[in-house]
Amino acid sequence: MTVTPMAERLAPWNCAPLTAPAFEVYTARDLDRIPQIQALDPERRFAMKVVATVLPFRVNRYVTEHLIDWDNIPDDPLFQLLYPQPGMLRPDHFERVASLLRRDAPQAEVASVVAEIRHELNPHPAGQLKLNIPRDETGQPINGLQHKYRETVLLFPSQGQTCHSYCTFCFRWAQFIGDKSLRIASAEAARMHGYLRAHPEVTDVLITGGDPLVMKTAHLKAYIEPLLSPEFAHIRSIRIGTKALTFWPYRFLTEGEGQALLDLFAQVVASGKQLALMAHLNHWRELEPAPTQEAIARVRATGAMIRAQAPLLAHINDDSDVWAKLWQREVELGIVPYYMFVERDTGAHHYFKVPLARAWRIYRDALQRVSGLARTVRGPSMSAAPGKVEVLGVSRVAGQRVFVLRFLQGRNPAWVDRPFFARFDPRATWLDELQPAFEPRFFWQDEFDAMLGREAAA
Repeated sequence: MTVTPMAERLAPWNCAPLTAPAFEVYTARDLDRIPQIQALDPERRFAMKVVATVLPFRVNRYVTEHLIDWDNIPDDPLFQLLYPQPGMLRPDHFERVASLLRRDAPQAEVASVVAEIRHELNPHPAGQLKLNIPRDETGQPINGLQHKYRETVLLFPSQGQTCHSYCTFCFRWAQFIGDKSLRIASAEAARMHGYLRAHPEVTDVLITGGDPLVMKTAHLKAYIEPLLSPEFAHIRSIRIGTKALTFWPYRFLTEGEGQALLDLFAQVVASGKQLALMAHLNHWRELEPAPTQEAIARVRATGAMIRAQAPLLAHINDDSDVWAKLWQREVELGIVPYYMFVERDTGAHHYFKVPLARAWRIYRDALQRVSGLARTVRGPSMSAAPGKVEVLGVSRVAGQRVFVLRFLQGRNPAWVDRPFFARFDPRATWLDELQPAFEPRFFWQDEFDAMLGREAAA
């Protein structure tokens, strides 16, 4: 007897398609034609243009109309998430660009100053270009891949190196400014597959960007479908990083592309591999629109898992009540809370950063307000050059106040889950601002320095 696969018998995601509104995008040159922006005072509109000249700006009409409380400007957290704010540039950088725009300087002069400023903003933090790019059998770098942790390879498909809207805090902002020297992207699915064949230790592939779900489903399928064959049996999980659930939920809801995407998800699940949608959810209000809740339900119906992660950000979610409500809402919708990150030291870091001591208190206070189902979340976690370092807490050891830290992931897997201590510093916001508490150097520093030396020699 032939048994029809469960996915084909039930296909619960195969619901009636919804009609999507027109997808309309605004970029920096379109700021003045956004109706809601036209209502703001001229000084604020000019400041937004200054910031958008340096940091990438892209927003769509859906998020503008459905996520932002325009009666609470500029304090609305989703306005801060989506639209440039004056403080996102340092005062000296802001004034340099503002003076050029005021006198209508030639475009070449503006571009030169903007390039200088961007290179001062640490466009690729944590060794992304120097340490994470793998090499092929001839020693040549494979652009478009990152292999930082033994089990996980990141893929940056060239067709997915933009987003439905840009987040103002994004640590990958350098992907979106048109500078090819700062861009990580691959147009060669075959080269990625060849690398994975040669590395059986890899169990997880994370497709990232940008946002891979700006891609046509056929392009996404070209990367994913070969991984379902027996020769890639060592690949057990496929992850897709996205904000499409909240920034353009119709990606999952329409006839044609939406249906094809859900069918692809079901195909991956039916193959026996785990498919995880890594949803970037910064505030509980993103989850309130009905199209988003419908999109979540249809994705889950394919058998795919949704995990949620986000950084802790001043002006947006630096409040334990916000995080507790976010995690609880995620659980109610069937999403697994996964990570609270520390904002990376790049771009507008000075505007969004939160001291580690305060970040830990926010995490702890939020965790105390939710049930065990939401306590799957880990953090605050710094995705630093040596690895993902979690702040476990603040304690007193041998009479000294210290941060208790551990690696959740490390360039050397032997570092993982080994506690270490740093002197307490109420102002520290990143790993490189911390000092060892009881030894001259952290236990991992000598080995990490040797890694840096080997890469420099290569």
